[in-house]
Amino acid sequence: MPVSARSRDSKPEAGRAASSTPDVPALVARVQAGEIEAFEPLYRHHVDRVYALCLRMTGHTGRAKELTQDVFVRCWERIGSFRGDSAFGTWLHRVAVNLVLEQHRATARRERRVEPRADLENLPHVALSGTEDQRLDLEAAIQTLPPKARQVFVLHDIEGYTHDEIARFTGSAPGTMRAHLHRARQLLMKRLS
Repeated sequence: MPVSARSRDSKPEAGRAASSTPDVPALVARVQAGEIEAFEPLYRHHVDRVYALCLRMTGHTGRAKELTQDVFVRCWERIGSFRGDSAFGTWLHRVAVNLVLEQHRATARRERRVEPRADLENLPHVALSGTEDQRLDLEAAIQTLPPKARQVFVLHDIEGYTHDEIARFTGSAPGTMRAHLHRARQLLMKRLS
C-alpha cells in the first residue's frame, strides 16, 4: 500500500536528504541476517513503485493494494534467496510481476468454473466517473483495456519487457503477445483521441 502522507515527516530534519535514499544492499544484508526492523525502510523505499506496477497490471486500486501487500509478504518469505546478481529493486519487480500473473491465472481458472448467468445485462456495470468534457488520461484508459491486452501493454510499453520475456511469464507464444499489444495500442489510441 502506498505510504500515507501521515507517515511521512512534515518537518525537514538534519541529514534527511541522506536518509531519503537508503543503502538498499546494506538493508537487504541486515534483513537476511535476521534484523526485522531493517525491512521497513526497504518497504518504504519500494512500495510506491510496486503499487504502481500492480495498479497498471490489474486496473483496480483495491486489488492493487492487496497485491502490493502480497508482494512484500512474498519478498519477506524469499529475501533469503536474493543473491545480489541484480539490483534488489529489479528482483522485487520480478517478484511483483510474477505474483500478479499468478493471481491472474488463478482468477482465470476460478472464472472458468463459474456457471454463466443469462441475466448479465441486469448486473450493475462499472462506469468511468467524470463528464464527457473531461479528457481521459492514460492511466484511466489503461484500466479500461481487456486484462490480457492491459498486461502486455504494461509489461512491454511501460516496464520494458520483450515479447519473449512476456511470453515466458504468461506461458503464451510471442506472436500472441504481439497481437495483444497491437490490440491494446489500437484501443488506447481510440480512447485517447
